[in-house]
Amino acid sequence: MGRRKGAGISPVGANVRRLEDQRLLTGRACFIDDIAPPGALRGVVVRSPHAHAAIEAINLEDARRMAGVRGVFTAADLDADDIGVIPCTAQVATLAPMVVPPRPALARDRVRHVGDPVAFVVADSLDHARDAAESVVVRYRPLPAVTDARDALAPDAPLLWNEAPGNLSFQFQKGDKAAVDAAFANAAHVFELDLVNNRLVVAPLETRGAIGAHDAATGSLHLVVSGAGVHGMRDVLADRIFHLPRARVRVSAPDVGGGFGIKNAVYPEHVLLLWAARRLGLPIKWIADRAEDFVSAAQGRDNRTRARLALDADGRFRALDVQTVANLGAYVAGFGPGTSTNAPSTAMGGAYDIPAVFMDVRGVLTNTVPI
Repeated sequence: MGRRKGAGISPVGANVRRLEDQRLLTGRACFIDDIAPPGALRGVVVRSPHAHAAIEAINLEDARRMAGVRGVFTAADLDADDIGVIPCTAQVATLAPMVVPPRPALARDRVRHVGDPVAFVVADSLDHARDAAESVVVRYRPLPAVTDARDALAPDAPLLWNEAPGNLSFQFQKGDKAAVDAAFANAAHVFELDLVNNRLVVAPLETRGAIGAHDAATGSLHLVVSGAGVHGMRDVLADRIFHLPRARVRVSAPDVGGGFGIKNAVYPEHVLLLWAARRLGLPIKWIADRAEDFVSAAQGRDNRTRARLALDADGRFRALDVQTVANLGAYVAGFGPGTSTNAPSTAMGGAYDIPAVFMDVRGVLTNTVPI
């Protein structure tokens, strides 16, 4: 469709020509798995089968001897190169500083959710990498796990992180608590509602995937990723993880087969691909299968909320009080904390005239995939 006559240069009210339809409808789009750099290796991640366990030993000898294998790596290799941990990029004004436990690309001494990355295998082909990954032997000592955020707040709950007593990462509050309390004290009617905003697993048609490459001549890194927000990813990779000038880290995206919020942050696989590509001198490709994405891609929601509404004798709304326990998963990751705080706090009153509103959110760490 062309631009409507008389629209001028303002985009408001103008018909905007779509640029991507032709290649998508004719099968000429380029997605991450369509890209095949010359000499590219394939990567496979070895993941934890346990929700919570201590890593007592990792035996890589058999895997390293297998045909086609170029390297098998653990957290010790990353630490030796001073690779940084993955930060949380959500900006949330909490009552006290948010507790953000370290999230290395590979688990160090303990795994904290099913799917936690433990080792990274790189080989000449996907089949070789998968075979070698199955030969990595990890000795685990299972530990008590907690998956429900309310249970995680109990005094006797298993502790995920020493730096997060009571498994509490943060407490967030917004609104006028005194005004809300006064309105409830004088309310003619009070309605209460318990809500379960269940956890969801995002499943875009195209799973997550990326290609990492290193230019030895310039010392620069290039991540091609099925995702969005490439500038933010670049900044995190350069500033916080590889400690490089931003000009030496490039992140680009081809066509993306759906994302729905899970493809706009740095993941452990991105770090592994870039680091291993620099170490081995060849580009490396990784594509998640569906089952892998279910235990490694960011998930959504998982909030338990009690809402109370105060009304006067005529049925007019006088105050709204919202108390939420938000499950963050095993790590405080990406934009996760913002989905239970900043986002709902801007809309919880909706279009209604409610004189006083107050919201309290506790962000809780559990042995589940990060939100």
